Amino acid sequence: MYNQPWGNEPWHHLPIGAPDWALALFAFLGPLIVVVVLWSIFWKGLALWHSARRAQHWWFVVLLVVNTAGILEIIYLFGIAKLSVNQLFSKHAPHEH
Repeated sequence: MYNQPWGNEPWHHLPIGAPDWALALFAFLGPLIVVVVLWSIFWKGLALWHSARRAQHWWFVVLLVVNTAGILEIIYLFGIAKLSVNQLFSKHAPHEH
């Protein structure tokens, strides 16, 4: 690696003073992104599972392709499938309403 006149820091291409705000931004956004991803995976998994068990193929495809950070999945589970919180993890056979 050659010595660059502006240093070898990973943020060398950012404006002067950027390392302070960039590190603060990444320190805040990093955990937030992890929480949003885990939240989304949780709801997407539940919604895909219920739509597959109900043989609702179109809902399965839409839920698989569209990413809304869990919003569409929650609408499907409680609005379309009309599940209660107790039914979310039930192993009993699904039934249509």
